[in-house]
Order: sequence, then structure tokens, then C-alpha cells
Amino acid sequence: MSSTETFKFVLILLVAIVALELIARRLRLPTAAALLAGGIGIAFLPGIPAVSFDPELVLIVFLPPLLMDGAFYTVWSDFRRYLGGILWLAVGAVVFTTFAVGVTVHAVLPSLPWAACFALGAVVSPPDAVAAKAVLGKVKLPRRPMVLLEGESLLNDATGLVLFRFAVAAALTGAFSAQGAVISFAGLALGGIAVGALIGAVVVLVLRRMDQVFLAITASCLSPWAAYIGGEAVHVSGVMAVVTTGIIFGWYQHEVFSANIRVRATTFWAVMIFLLEALVFILIGFSLRGVVERLGGLGDALQALGLPILAVVAAVILSRFVWVYATDYLRRPLAHLIGRGAAPPSPRESFLLSWAGMRGVVTLAIALSLPEEMPGRDLTLAAAFAVILVTVVLQGGTMGPVIRWLGLDRVVHVDMAHLTEGQAGALIDAAQLEAVKARAYGADGSLIHPRLLEQYTYRATIAERFAAAPQDFTGGRESHYDVILAAIAAGRVELLKLHRAGRIHDDLLHYLERDLDLQEIAAENDRQSPV
Repeated sequence: MSSTETFKFVLILLVAIVALELIARRLRLPTAAALLAGGIGIAFLPGIPAVSFDPELVLIVFLPPLLMDGAFYTVWSDFRRYLGGILWLAVGAVVFTTFAVGVTVHAVLPSLPWAACFALGAVVSPPDAVAAKAVLGKVKLPRRPMVLLEGESLLNDATGLVLFRFAVAAALTGAFSAQGAVISFAGLALGGIAVGALIGAVVVLVLRRMDQVFLAITASCLSPWAAYIGGEAVHVSGVMAVVTTGIIFGWYQHEVFSANIRVRATTFWAVMIFLLEALVFILIGFSLRGVVERLGGLGDALQALGLPILAVVAAVILSRFVWVYATDYLRRPLAHLIGRGAAPPSPRESFLLSWAGMRGVVTLAIALSLPEEMPGRDLTLAAAFAVILVTVVLQGGTMGPVIRWLGLDRVVHVDMAHLTEGQAGALIDAAQLEAVKARAYGADGSLIHPRLLEQYTYRATIAERFAAAPQDFTGGRESHYDVILAAIAAGRVELLKLHRAGRIHDDLLHYLERDLDLQEIAAENDRQSPV
């Protein structure tokens, strides 16, 4: 395709994303599954040209910002608290799945070299950050499994990529050193953390001195690619570099961003992430056409590779169940051995963690990057797509019903370590009242801001009452903000009437409209409690 045709094709894909998103919402289908199916359908339409992907380009375009999005919103206290469990999944489960798939493939195809079998296992072993976020962002879970799954999705790509590189090298050269692999993995991970910390510090330092809105947004959006490319340039883990930068940036953004920058940057970033996530699943669906054509057609592919593919899919799903249940039940005895306490195992949470193993863009990209001379390349490509299809559609598509079946949507989390909304709000309003009191009086002691003092005193009093007895306010909260929203809507109608009658200029329209917009956003936000 020419450059112009490529651009038109991308626009068509964006239109398809909007249409598929609307269809998925109307039919209450999982968005990821709808986009994947849509990509497959579009790929096989008559007149649609074959599309090939550079796997390195796919990784560098999509992976850094999508990892950054997860890392940016990571709750550091939760991440640190559950780091052991996260590593059990992000490293242990990936290694175990690689081993289980490799053994299974070799049992089905004894002629395939062991290294090639384990390379296939490394391709399909890491659950995907994009797929996980697409599903987890639409469900409500207890804190522990949510933190474990989100944390795993940030770190396991690094494990899978390292295992893949060593397996491919072993398959092509016949040489492998377990000790060398462990040392190399540790060096890549620690080096990536160091690079990410450096770039994160630089980003925070730069943004502290940057008050221009669009420059600040541009600099913040470039940070994931800076971390990934910087890490890869010095031959350490770009994934770990991005995650580290994202966590640092997310921790300090409350201090370095002004309100204006934060609101605009969050909106721009959300749209960019939405489009990238959607394009990932569309492109995964597109990749099926290339896999089928390479294997000589769908019928020939299923006849030649159907049994090994089924074995790989079964091994991927079952090995995660084995690992999660085994480690969950061993966690408490191991904690007692080192003198630490541990929560009792939860069969329901273990089932959910086992079921939430969706694969996606990383599996596809590393499968496509296999050298042509790699033994079992065709099987790896076909198995990779089958695993993505089954896990996204079957596991991702049923995540909501599985959560309801397990009763995890009814689990009430009682957080004794943190303040409630009312308690935090009371402290904030008290601090604001003190600031107003300090400025409400003139040098001669006369009251110069009586209305502000009255307003903030009232707010602090109400906040203190709400913190002490929030149940007394639950009934009127929504109706209170409904009245505010109705007042804002009436003001909006009057504003447009004045503009349409030619009584105010467009500049004043935009200024007053922005004020109403901010009032509406604040009211909508306050109408719903975050806890």
C-alpha cells in the first residue's frame, strides 16, 4: 500500500474501533473479544490487503505506553505489600508455564528439539498487560487479587522475553546455561530498574520546571518511550525501565502537575491509551490471516497442527491453575518458617487468579519475531494465536460471570489502615479553613473576607459531622448533587440563549462555558463516593 492508502486504512480501523466498541456495549459483550473478532472479520473481507507487522515495531509502539498506564496508577503501598505474591506470579508462574508447555509439546511431538519446545512455552507463558487491563478495568474485585493481577501484568513480560531469548539461542546453537540465564535475568531486571529510576527522576525534575500545558503533556507522554528505548539501548530490560519510571512518575505527579495540566493530560492520555488498546486487539485479529496463509489454509493448518495446538492451550490454562493453587496453599507454611504471618488460602481467589491468564500483544510480537530457521516456527505461530484467541474470548469474556459465580463481587473490603472519605475530607477542609482564617483579617485586625470565612467554616463543620456519622448523609447525597447539576444545566441553557441571540461574544461564551464545565465535573465527581 502507498502512504496515502495506509493512512486511509488506519482511519478505517479507527472507525471500526468506534463501531465495535458501540456494538460491544449495546450487546454487553467483552470489548477485547469484540475487537479481536472484528479484526479477524475485517482481515478476511474481500479486497482487504494482507498486512504484515514488524514485531519489534509493534513492541516499541504499543508496549511502553500501555505499561506506563498501569504503572502510573499503581498503588505503591499495595504493590510493596503484595510484592512477594506478585513475583510468584510474574516470575514463578511464567517459568512454570514455560516448563509445562515445553514438556507437553515434546510429549506430543518428540521430534521437536527440547529448546524449541521451551521457546514455544516462553512465547505463550506471559499473561498480557493490555489484555489484563482491558478486562480488569471493567470489573470490581477485592483488593488482594486485583493488586496481584495488576502487578503481575507489569512485570511478567520481562520474564517471558528473557526466557524466550535464551530458549531461541539454545535452539539455534545447542548451548544453554541455567546459571547464566539466572544471572542474566537478574542483571537485566536490576539494570532496567536503575535506568527507569534515572529517567523517572529526570522526568520529574523537568516537569517541576515546566508550566506550559502542552509542553508538559508532550514531555510526560514521551517518558514511556524514553524509558523503554533507553533501557534497550544499554541492553537491560526496557519493560522494567518503563514500569519503574511509571511508578516514580505516578508518585510525584501530584506535586509536579498543576490542576490545569493534570486535567488536560489525563484526558489526552486516556484517549491515547483507549486507541492503542483497541488497535492492539484489532491487529491481533488481523494477524490470523497471515498465520493461516503461511500454513497453507485453515483446513491444512488444523489437520497438521490441531492436536499440538490443543495440547498447548490446555497446558497453558492448566499449568496456571496448578501453580496458583500450589503456591497459595504453600504460602502460609513458608511464611511460618521465616517467622511471618500470612492470610489463609482462599480457594475462590485462587480460582480467579488462575482463570485470569489472558495473553495478547507480547505473545504475538515475540512469536512473529522468531527466526525463519527456528525449528517448529509454524507451530509456534499457530499456537500463539490460538492461545490468545482462547484466553481473550473464553477467559476474558467470562471474567464477569466467574467473579459473580465465585461471589467475589459481594466481598466487602474493610480498610483499617487508611482513612475513610469523610475522615480525609474533614482534615482537608480543616486545613483550608485555617488558611482562610490566616488571610481573612487585615493588618489592623478587621475582618475583610467575612463571606469566605463563613463559607469555609460551614464546610469544615459539615465535613466533621460527615466524618463522625456518614450514615446520616447517605440518603440526601445524590439528591443534593442532582439539584446542583440541574442548576448547572439551567445556567448552560441560559448561556446558549444569550449567545444565540447575539448578546454575548464567543470569547465570553467559551470562558463562562469552561466555568460551568468545571462545576459539572466537580459535582459529578462528588456525587459518587470513591469508597
